[in-house]
Amino acid sequence: MTEAQPTRLWGGRFADGPSDAMAALSRSVHFDWRLAPYDIEQTQAHAKVLHAANLLTTQELDQVTKALTELNLEVRSGAVVPDVQDEDVHTAIERNLMLKLGELGGKLRAGRSRNDQVSTDFRLYLRDQVRYIAHDVIELQEAFLVQAKAHVHTTSPGFTHLQHAQPVSFGHELAKHVHALGRDLERLADWDKRSARSPLGAGALAGSSLGLNPQSVAKDLGFDEALANSIDAVSDRDWVAEFLFVAAMIGVHLSRIGEEVILMTSREFQWAQLDDAWSTGSSIMPQKKNPDVAELARGKSGRLIGNLTGLLATLKGLPFAYNRDLQEDKEPVFDTVEQLLLVLPAMTGMIQTLKFNTELMAKSAPEGFALATDIAEWLVREGVAFRIAHEVAGACVQRAESQGIELWDLSDADLVEISPHLKPAVRSVLSVEGSLNSRDAFGGTAPVRVTEQLKALDAMIAVERKRWVS
Repeated sequence: MTEAQPTRLWGGRFADGPSDAMAALSRSVHFDWRLAPYDIEQTQAHAKVLHAANLLTTQELDQVTKALTELNLEVRSGAVVPDVQDEDVHTAIERNLMLKLGELGGKLRAGRSRNDQVSTDFRLYLRDQVRYIAHDVIELQEAFLVQAKAHVHTTSPGFTHLQHAQPVSFGHELAKHVHALGRDLERLADWDKRSARSPLGAGALAGSSLGLNPQSVAKDLGFDEALANSIDAVSDRDWVAEFLFVAAMIGVHLSRIGEEVILMTSREFQWAQLDDAWSTGSSIMPQKKNPDVAELARGKSGRLIGNLTGLLATLKGLPFAYNRDLQEDKEPVFDTVEQLLLVLPAMTGMIQTLKFNTELMAKSAPEGFALATDIAEWLVREGVAFRIAHEVAGACVQRAESQGIELWDLSDADLVEISPHLKPAVRSVLSVEGSLNSRDAFGGTAPVRVTEQLKALDAMIAVERKRWVS
């Protein structure tokens, strides 16, 4: 094994090295070392195109392949770690290769720059991580779907403005989250299509004169194609910002779910009870059972939004081609990935184990005059213009409220006094069951439609599992 000094990938025109403060500011290996397996992977692919261009012999390629295979195992096991003087992951990998290969390790720098290397490493890393995130999103979808199937015929109030609106199937209520998370998966899939393009071969910004084949190396690394403009290739961080947006949107959905769980498990609602494994207590109040998972999900969404806005602010003033500001793109992504992979399984566990007070939900479903719209729509079916029907239903609410009763308690005399259009047959919709069954249009809350919806969600999740989970 050859002795090698800490490698610097630049410096031939400099009489002296950087000051300590400058070196400390430039150093990124303390956070970008996690890209090491991907730097090794793209170095192997690069070695193959160097060989194809007759810049490495077959024997040299075999030596490089053997050294990279060894180094990959050593990096993954923790046997190889960066040196304190390594500037970044690329420096550390080259230094270790030169320890194994001597000057042959230095040949691998030909035809590439840290500018295209780091973008390639980062894309490989993030495309991998997105698969883990998608898997955890699917797990959460399935947790909601299992609960929804158990509550197709459970009735609950539906809310607008956080006020009682109309009765709904509670299965319908739970299924809404499966749809929202499904859109997140669609966005991740769209993101992956645009991210499946390789920057390797762009060099610093102008490509290479060495006869390399960027399309070949792109396919070797699992990309669909190489980026078509070398300047764009090294400066493009749209895919980073887009990932952070999708991640922030997932965070927002988790936050909204968390808020609803917090409300449902509150003393005021008492709709749901948290499992002991997914809640915490108080250090001073022995009776407390706190929805910490939901609250932390709600809190972390702000952190994910901050990561997105921070990167956008960094990008907005940059000219195209590579600028050192782009070193700031990785830490917000690393943090966002870590937070999602932390919070998604916890949310799934919490949802899987929630116990619902179905009797209380059913009792409160029609309260707050939630069947008023059913009166109005019954009148429309009787040929009354909706403007008039709306006023008549509102008058029914006013009469019931003044008497301290619910709509179904109004007498036949009350109804006909309010409007001659109100016949005793209107009572067919003055029940929760009648209200739900009447809303049988596509996407509605009628149990027959909810059952169909859940079957479709089963099929959708199966497609997503096939796409993401291999």
